[in-house]
Amino acid sequence: MRTQIIVALSAVLLGGAAGAADKSHQKAVQGPGRYGQAGCGLGSLAFGSEPGGVQILAATTNEWVTYNQTFAMSSGTSNCAPALTAQGTRNFVDANREALAKDASRGEGDAVGAISWINGCKDARAVGATLQRNFSRIFPSEQASNEDVTRALLDTLHADEALGCAKG
Repeated sequence: MRTQIIVALSAVLLGGAAGAADKSHQKAVQGPGRYGQAGCGLGSLAFGSEPGGVQILAATTNEWVTYNQTFAMSSGTSNCAPALTAQGTRNFVDANREALAKDASRGEGDAVGAISWINGCKDARAVGATLQRNFSRIFPSEQASNEDVTRALLDTLHADEALGCAKG
């Protein structure tokens, strides 16, 4: 533990000096969410998105101290839900659009289960039934962009409170 603290403090000091030298670069690589380069988790709640060496402390808090980042990412807690839900859904649609369309048209299947899990929905069967009812809205045509499909999919999941999907 003592070694970890020394390494973290050294990194903070070195990171602070490097950060002062190039603020424009830090802004370019900072994450798009409400957290910094360390990602979401308790560290992001404690240290926010302030650039520089403080992100090492945030990362240390996320994993080495509390071991919570993996849990936070999968459960949608500690500042993780919005970015993961929307981006995870977008990534899934990009990689699995055809399978998702087939499963949504049937109201069941692995793709429906995966979308339910990514969005933290309570009941995959209810999600399947909702996607089936709204299929033509989510997939209006083959020419609809993945972004349009993702937006319609998220709107559909969030419109029905009974599904209990995470908002993001």
